[in-house]
Amino acid sequence: MGTGSSILGADADWGETSLGDMPESCVAAVLLNLDPPEICQVACLNRAFRGAASADCVWAGKLPANYRYLAALAAAADDEGDGDGDGNVKPCSPISTKKGIYARLCRPTPFDGGTKEFWIEKNKGGLCMSISSKAMAITGIDDRRYWSHLVTEESRFHSVAYLQQIWWLEVGGELDFCFPAGSYSLFFRLHLGRAHRRMGRRVCGTELIHGWDARPTRFQLSTSDEQQATSEYYLDGPGSWILYHVGDFVISNSDELTSLKYSMMQIDCTHTKGGLCVDSVAIYPKGYRRENMNMVYM
Repeated sequence: MGTGSSILGADADWGETSLGDMPESCVAAVLLNLDPPEICQVACLNRAFRGAASADCVWAGKLPANYRYLAALAAAADDEGDGDGDGNVKPCSPISTKKGIYARLCRPTPFDGGTKEFWIEKNKGGLCMSISSKAMAITGIDDRRYWSHLVTEESRFHSVAYLQQIWWLEVGGELDFCFPAGSYSLFFRLHLGRAHRRMGRRVCGTELIHGWDARPTRFQLSTSDEQQATSEYYLDGPGSWILYHVGDFVISNSDELTSLKYSMMQIDCTHTKGGLCVDSVAIYPKGYRRENMNMVYM
């Protein structure tokens, strides 16, 4: 018997095998236990891994439970942003694979006139969201004696609300959204001082910062199913963007619309306060953290 017709070598030992000999279905079963970035890495090994790494059965479990709802919002946003300049919208081709849907949802999707964005974090697929200060009700925002809008690259929305001085601080907003089931944390992203560039370097003007050490600022969160959270902080850390933790909430039904209300206020009128940048409200899966995030908890 020739060596080409048998897997046994001349010494009657089993012939060598490789990862490429694994059935694609077995490879897919292995990939189910990996995180999305790891799946993409092993796809480079060989044809079997490349095929399994694109299989819908592998990516179905990585997508949020309500991915169809999120994908529909993403498709609508893509269509709105793909006009021809004359007001005519060119519909985007639908994404046919679950891997493609996952990749699309990892990119930010703007909604509500571009004042809000959501995305899924690529490692675990948890939903994240950012809400611009322009989507919030801010007492006195139209009075230039108190507030102004600053253009900045330090915000994902390229604009922040800057408080020069005021007696009554009140910022609040609402959101209706179908969150995937899970636990979430809500933060206000704030900055004491006015940052700008000088000679190519970032500098922070602190001359208008005052009043934040006299009384704590109160933050509140409530949901349509009567979850509530309250926290208080003395604002500090001039020159740095800080995420102040307001509270957590739990979503049990991915297909149910949840209404959120969130606010921050410092309404002690015995003193003025100023020198504050209000960028956004951020929502992350509970426990989510990145190295460059400066988070403050009670």
